[in-house]
Amino acid sequence: MRADRGGLWDLADIARRDRGLFPEAGPDLPERLRDALGVLDLRARDVRVERRWSGAGLDGEELSWTVGFGPRTRARLLRPRGAAGPLPGVLAAHCHAGMKWAGKDKIADGPEPPAPEDRYDRAARDHEHVLAKACTLLGTSFTGVLASEDLAAAAYLRSRPDIASDPDSASDADTASGADTGSGVSSESGTVLGSGGGSAPDVPSLAGAASVSAIGLSGGGVRAAILGALDPGVGAVVVAAAVSSFRDLREEHVAAHSWMLFPPGLTRLADWPGVVAARAPAPRMVLYAAADPLFPAAGMRRAHRRIAEAYRDAPGRYTGVFFDAPHRFDRAMQDAAFAWLAETAGGDSRR
Repeated sequence: MRADRGGLWDLADIARRDRGLFPEAGPDLPERLRDALGVLDLRARDVRVERRWSGAGLDGEELSWTVGFGPRTRARLLRPRGAAGPLPGVLAAHCHAGMKWAGKDKIADGPEPPAPEDRYDRAARDHEHVLAKACTLLGTSFTGVLASEDLAAAAYLRSRPDIASDPDSASDADTASGADTGSGVSSESGTVLGSGGGSAPDVPSLAGAASVSAIGLSGGGVRAAILGALDPGVGAVVVAAAVSSFRDLREEHVAAHSWMLFPPGLTRLADWPGVVAARAPAPRMVLYAAADPLFPAAGMRRAHRRIAEAYRDAPGRYTGVFFDAPHRFDRAMQDAAFAWLAETAGGDSRR
């Protein structure tokens, strides 16, 4: 029935017809996406180890660096306690839910107990909207700034001597951390790497070729997918509860998401599954929450089919798993993701 869809979807149909939305993704999508997002050449500079701790079977470091604007990025770097030698690295991105106060605390424990979850920071949420508008005015995008910061974090990971540069020599144990991005709003990245000492030198934006993967839930999954599309140095990517075809979204789905999922111009390059699969056959895992109210079931099924089609010549390099779950990344989903990463990180996961 068309009547219950409202005028907004009539507009969407007109735009799809007149503007050629959701084209097939071509091999040049990563570069076109970089240009459309307005990605900046940011670098992690003046990297500092703020403190170290050990506990719960982990050695941890709190790191900070600057990307040239805003507050310093703060990250937690976790490693199996006493582990020796280089380990694979994983950049972990938290969700972008309504509670904006905490970021890295959502996904990486520190030496103190996590802050109470009821600290909803309305000012940070409102600032996200202001920043999104300002970025567009400045020729970039909110998503582009976040992607630029994530690219800098991934490059920093690859530059570290304790991140395995040769997957064949890497231990099967991973490390993990979380980071607060320099934007000072809702976005924070996470990192999985090893312990190190002292400050690091300035890091070029595409330094090294270490074993680095990415993982994220919800908005963090969006960031992980975009990072995987933009950065050929990122190998395996896990995206949880963040993938659907855009063409199947209805008003209630669009309203549920932040600016980050809808950067201007993206739909003229590809549908969202095309971005997730942009660097096929680089390994990708998508965890679909089948009861997720933020995405339509039809959109998730369409996305799974489209990504599988993009990987038709690379059997085993794409894994899509449907869970009977709402919008979350629960223990069963985490177990599946970490088992897949442990297996994938043991080989050459880069294109």
